[in-house]
Amino acid sequence: MNRTRRRFATPPLSLCTAALVFLAASSAFGQERGDAPPRFVDHSLLIAPEFPCTWPSYPFPRFRITHERTIGPASAFNIDVLYIDGNTGTQLDVPPHSVARPELKREKSGPLGLAYTDRIEPWQFGGEACVVDVRDLLDQAAKGESPLVKPEHVARFEKQHRPLRFGDVVLFRSDYSDKYYRPLPEGRRFIADVLDRTAVGYPDPDPDCMEFLAKRGVMTLGTDSASMGPLPDLAEPTHYAGLKHGMIWTEGATNLGALPPTGAFYVNLGPKHEGGPYGEGRAFSIVGGELPRRLIDACKHKRAVDLSPTLSPKFPLASPGNATGEHRQPYLKIDFLYAEYLDMWHHGHLMDATSGSHLVPPCYALPPDGSPVNYAPEVRSWLEEYEMKYGKRGTSNVTTEKVPLEWTCGPVRIVDVRSLVGSTSRQNWPASPEIAPEHIQAAEKAEGALKPGEIVVFRTGHLDRYLRPQPHDFGVWADPLAGKSEGWPAPGPDAIAYLKSKGIRCVATDAPDLGGVDPRRALMTYWALGSREMVGVEFLHNLGSVPQGKNAYFLFAAVKIRDCHGGPGRAIVLW
Repeated sequence: MNRTRRRFATPPLSLCTAALVFLAASSAFGQERGDAPPRFVDHSLLIAPEFPCTWPSYPFPRFRITHERTIGPASAFNIDVLYIDGNTGTQLDVPPHSVARPELKREKSGPLGLAYTDRIEPWQFGGEACVVDVRDLLDQAAKGESPLVKPEHVARFEKQHRPLRFGDVVLFRSDYSDKYYRPLPEGRRFIADVLDRTAVGYPDPDPDCMEFLAKRGVMTLGTDSASMGPLPDLAEPTHYAGLKHGMIWTEGATNLGALPPTGAFYVNLGPKHEGGPYGEGRAFSIVGGELPRRLIDACKHKRAVDLSPTLSPKFPLASPGNATGEHRQPYLKIDFLYAEYLDMWHHGHLMDATSGSHLVPPCYALPPDGSPVNYAPEVRSWLEEYEMKYGKRGTSNVTTEKVPLEWTCGPVRIVDVRSLVGSTSRQNWPASPEIAPEHIQAAEKAEGALKPGEIVVFRTGHLDRYLRPQPHDFGVWADPLAGKSEGWPAPGPDAIAYLKSKGIRCVATDAPDLGGVDPRRALMTYWALGSREMVGVEFLHNLGSVPQGKNAYFLFAAVKIRDCHGGPGRAIVLW
């Protein structure tokens, strides 16, 4: 294992200490009976340019990550731009992939032709993992053809374990991705060689198998093959056979062998692209203890809240910057292939890595180990001020793919700071009300002390109030940054240090970011987060829909992109 060395101003938690913190957090949700601690299992393929992470046929685009700015004289942050389409890495398919819109009045038209990734209810993303072992099919076909998973394979699972039912996530385990997802050129075996009919296809269910599962009420599936479509000629029939029933599924899962046949909680979360017939995702499971059962029950009974706004070019999803030329990459939809039957363009997205709901890893504001930094003079003065009060800034190599899943999932604690709105003086704008330790302590006094491992989410109400499409989009970023309106409440470094002392590892907000509109104070907040080995989740909304006193559990995971200093994702709450 490649162990990354890190240096921090505040000594980081050791692996053993981190485990103890997570155990303590589990006591708040599902550990009352003294059961075994939960364990997180990642089922997502690593996305990187040298891997076969995109569909290789023309004109599907290749994934790109551009490190647009790195920490130095021109930037205090590491800023990335992504070009990504929904057929990248581990991904999610939804009905409009094969079901036409109802107004087209075609044979395969129906209401589910409008069930895009941004309209799927959050409860359907998860459920009880039921692992159907089809390893006996791996490589058992002619070149260019897929071994078929048939109803009898599912019946074999039911005979060995139990009947399938609504709320299950049926996962077909062939170990295909485990064996063949490799860097190129070896990675051609994953998809390209199959399409060229020089290698055996990946195992997949046939249409009869989909119909069999639909009769059981199964609404969510997954496969560790590159697609849910058997080659050479059953890809579309199988897709339509399942999607016409409202099913959704994961393609390109991996590591399914780490799961028991039943009992684990499985979920696939991905960015909420407007009008997406499929989307890149992050799939993972939780195994052991009482927690999986509770999350499974929440999905089965549709107790779920979506906290991520829809991603659309119409909305201000990335910062316009504090000065001319300082803006981040706007979120763009790029069409590349027209599907005539569906009257739909396949499309990808060009976007800043911090667009919409996203992760802030430690390396966002911290330079890598051993890298001298030549900050601009103004930033050097801020750093001196910061280190005099808070200790050394530290360094980090923790990019998005290295952030453990358990860091961004846990019992949710909403700290309502809406009372701070309007507390700054107009003559001091641009300014954000600062969330201080005493504001957090007041919430603790009212609702109980914070527990290690909880996900602290600041409710500012900013995006609920101001997130609007063009031309009414100035309230989110532009006016606050220009001093035309007050900035959103944001935690200062003192609040971050206090949260760390309480065992909090992840801090989230329903504001555009955790920094606020003052660049000096914002940078100190991000230094405080990174140097304490903490992460952030930004750009949430809809916190008012999270029920209080219901053991609500926060789930977020960023798309698994190598060397990324941000990372789009989706946040939901189950209760």
